[in-house]
Amino acid sequence: MRINTGQGSIPLITLIGIWSISALNALPGLAVSPILGQLTETFPDASELDLQMLTSLPSLMIIPFVIVSGKLTEKINNIRLLQAGLGIFALSGILYLVSDKMWQLVAVSALLGVGSGLIVPLSTGLISHFFVGDERVRQFGYSSAITNLTLVIATVVTGYLAEVNWRLPFVVYLLPGISIVLSFYLKRSMEKEGNPSSENMLVSADKNTETTVKSKTGFMVGNLIETMIIYGLATYLVIIISFNLPFLMREYHFSSGNAGIMISLFFLAIMIPGLAMKPIIRVLKDITLFVSFVAIAVGLMLILVAPTEWFIAPGCILAGLGYGVIQPWVYEKATHMAVPQKVTMALAFIMAMNYIAILVCPFIIDFFGWFLHFDTQQFPFAFNLAITVSAAVYAWTRQKSFVFSSW
Repeated sequence: MRINTGQGSIPLITLIGIWSISALNALPGLAVSPILGQLTETFPDASELDLQMLTSLPSLMIIPFVIVSGKLTEKINNIRLLQAGLGIFALSGILYLVSDKMWQLVAVSALLGVGSGLIVPLSTGLISHFFVGDERVRQFGYSSAITNLTLVIATVVTGYLAEVNWRLPFVVYLLPGISIVLSFYLKRSMEKEGNPSSENMLVSADKNTETTVKSKTGFMVGNLIETMIIYGLATYLVIIISFNLPFLMREYHFSSGNAGIMISLFFLAIMIPGLAMKPIIRVLKDITLFVSFVAIAVGLMLILVAPTEWFIAPGCILAGLGYGVIQPWVYEKATHMAVPQKVTMALAFIMAMNYIAILVCPFIIDFFGWFLHFDTQQFPFAFNLAITVSAAVYAWTRQKSFVFSSW
């Protein structure tokens, strides 16, 4: 079976290989969350800093190595870079399973971030290299959906595995082994089917990009920075649902299980728009991002309105749907903001903003809570609601600009 790319076709196995890389983006740090309580018992001498490093170090390491990977794609064989990243990722999974000291687990967490950082821009870069036009938009949507669906499934699986043994959740970090096998099909497809070569994979979609991008850097710098800010801001605005909703619901006297269900609804909602990006853009056109920020704002407002699941659940879903549109939108826009040789680098800059937003979110909330003298569980949602409304107004005023328009 062959898949239409908008400029030809590729074997289904090649597309599955690309999808498998998208699935891995959700995994770093995932296995640690359900076992934090057990780790404090297994390693009684471990400090709170040690435990925080286990959860945050992968994201911290991903940020610079996403940029490094994007730069390396301009110089070396992309498939070899992919296989190196997958190999480091899988090696970290093996080392997690055999580590028996806290410092070893922390070191392996750093290694995991290196491997993940190397493959993150390639997950979208491969789509931009193979697909063009409407097919590329569709595949960016699918990539976003796969990442978030994997996050939901892996969260459930690691939770069950943690009940059996604290080491078992680390098994999910062995999944890159599947992608390593599929990477050989990717290489073969590029070599045999007249697709961009594995040595120098170039985007053939936007023939106008070379003439549009006048900067010596090879990027539409202003538009790229604006897109990075939009994506980083959107991630920051919605990630408080994952970070802060459990504390808010505990104050409302709900169980942790209820909070887990709400967060699962949020991530499932992020997945849905990715399955229908073209129809969404066709209907909303230039107000796509405006409507997305409005959905996030309404979602945050519903979470704040009343301490009942009948408001919190729709709030989580609406916020997820809004973010689920923004994510593939910015991926697609990034491919138009660089000359072909630098498209993966542009995507690397965009995707780095996701991890930066996740890292800085708690610090921003804590700082403004201290500065404004608000120390309630409702404050993060009210604060981000105000920012979201401002972002929606900005999106409305900028709807005809390059970053916000649907053309």
